[in-house]
Amino acid sequence: MNQRCAWAGSDPLYIQYHDAEWGVPTRDAHTLFEFLILEGAQAGLSWITVLRKRERYRAVFDGFDAERIARYDDAKKAALLVDPGIIRNRAKIDAAVINARAWLDLRDAGTDPVEWLWSFVDGEPVQNAFASLSEVPATTPQSDAMSKALKARGFKFVGSTICYALMQAAGMTNDHMVACGRHREVAALACAEGRA
Repeated sequence: MNQRCAWAGSDPLYIQYHDAEWGVPTRDAHTLFEFLILEGAQAGLSWITVLRKRERYRAVFDGFDAERIARYDDAKKAALLVDPGIIRNRAKIDAAVINARAWLDLRDAGTDPVEWLWSFVDGEPVQNAFASLSEVPATTPQSDAMSKALKARGFKFVGSTICYALMQAAGMTNDHMVACGRHREVAALACAEGRA
């Protein structure tokens, strides 16, 4: 790739994430749930911190299985709180369990969480054309609406900034810089998805 978004830097983990995952539209429930938990864990920290801990998160959070996480008891949460491989924040660990339950409640009430999250962008990825990082917003009206709706459903650590980061990661918005080789590739994936 000739040029990448500046935030990818030189860290191989960040480059891999940028080149293969970030901004690719996903409608996989498991992936979206994982992003929801990890974006909440990131609050106040850098995303590279979360990426470096992601594999440990997957191991100790049962592969981000919402059914299992929803059943975590105080003993399990206490064990997570002393695990140096994850972000040891009681509120964020509690939020993961609360969010798993809220995710399942949404599903059990007859609402597909994937379709519901994607509805905030009318089911189609927003194709932005930013030339520099300074143009990228921290929040949008869509992320504001998603945040408000998630909070109303009982989710935690779902402020508008977190929701926008989720939208970027899951390809609900294409925020690769226009000069980045991935911008056109991700846009093409979104078009192909629309024709599928």
